[in-house]
Amino acid sequence: MTMAPVLVAGGGPVGVITALALAQRDIPVRVFEAADVVNDAPRASTLHPATLEMLASVGLLDEVIARGLVARTFQFWDRPTRSVVAEFDHDILKNDTTCPFVVQCEQHKIANMAIERLRAFKHAEFNFGTPVTAITPADDHVEITVTANGKAQKISGSYLVGADGGRSTVRKALDIPFEGYTWPERFLVLTTLFDFASEHGVAYRAYFSDPDEWTNLFKVAGDDGNGRWRAVFPTLPGQTDEEVLNEAATEARLQKFFPKKGTYEIVHRNIYKVHQRVAARFRHGRVFLAGDSAHVNNPIGGLGLNGGIHDAMHLSGSLSSVLHGERPASDLDTYDAVRRPMNIEYVQQQTIANKKRLEEKDPASRQANFDQLRRTAADPVAHRAFLMRTSLLESVRKQKAAA
Repeated sequence: MTMAPVLVAGGGPVGVITALALAQRDIPVRVFEAADVVNDAPRASTLHPATLEMLASVGLLDEVIARGLVARTFQFWDRPTRSVVAEFDHDILKNDTTCPFVVQCEQHKIANMAIERLRAFKHAEFNFGTPVTAITPADDHVEITVTANGKAQKISGSYLVGADGGRSTVRKALDIPFEGYTWPERFLVLTTLFDFASEHGVAYRAYFSDPDEWTNLFKVAGDDGNGRWRAVFPTLPGQTDEEVLNEAATEARLQKFFPKKGTYEIVHRNIYKVHQRVAARFRHGRVFLAGDSAHVNNPIGGLGLNGGIHDAMHLSGSLSSVLHGERPASDLDTYDAVRRPMNIEYVQQQTIANKKRLEEKDPASRQANFDQLRRTAADPVAHRAFLMRTSLLESVRKQKAAA
């Protein structure tokens, strides 16, 4: 009897890595992506050690490193004084992981390389321009409706993975609440070719605390491999896109950040709403939510994409074991029972705390934060413990211990 395929809604990195991990275990998969091409707009790029271990398990690590930038260290800065408060070095984790570093690799690259690998499997299929528009769950299968070339088509599978983003059609079709809130300020991302490392000694990942305007700054390779820097700023509630994105405003913002002679070469501008939300449940019968369809968070700390890839690896492992008859179907309950609390504890709580630390206005609290960061960085035991948590290695080890 031929095994019914696992269906995946969404062809971003989370959906494709889920499919790839399943295909590598001889599970037939069909992926349906609404867009005609992979979205290459600047989005997530930070891959933490725990996630790099997972990417190694599906054969993607070497290519991720080759097409990204290795960032062993990261820094906390006091923006008003333009001084480094503390620096953390992932090399302290060399006895804890085979990947004691972070890799900055843009998510569209990850999606594209995973799609290429997926297409090598005869029992795997990837479809662009084919949105999932309806879901009909049943006790022994799941049926979806997709639209391709203007025509609706019904497709049946064993299970469905909804990895179709924060506005997930799958989540909405199942009427699963997306609990949480939206931050009042939007985030502005400016991408520039100016080299903050050579000019100011900024690490490839850096967080600038400021009671008036905190900033995240990090470097990516870019499609040309020549490197570019992304600066993330909060905007004032009520500001229009034009007020924030016009050339004079963006130039003034960067000049205030690090003044320089001549203008900044800005190659991309983007502004977006930021949410802290978690789906009320990650499973509904034979349908599962993963990645942004299950949880979204602010980008400070670079944890969102990582959490999604962790979803992908947990879910693909459970589904393949059940479909091969190695474990009972009841084991699929562990996905929601494990991944939802893990996201709340290690992604939601950390990203909210990261934002609060950077935007702290009280002088005494700011100084206390700085003192704590300095003490932590100076103490090898505390330094390691801090990185075990921020790198998500602690969450993965905790998850394995509970399995």
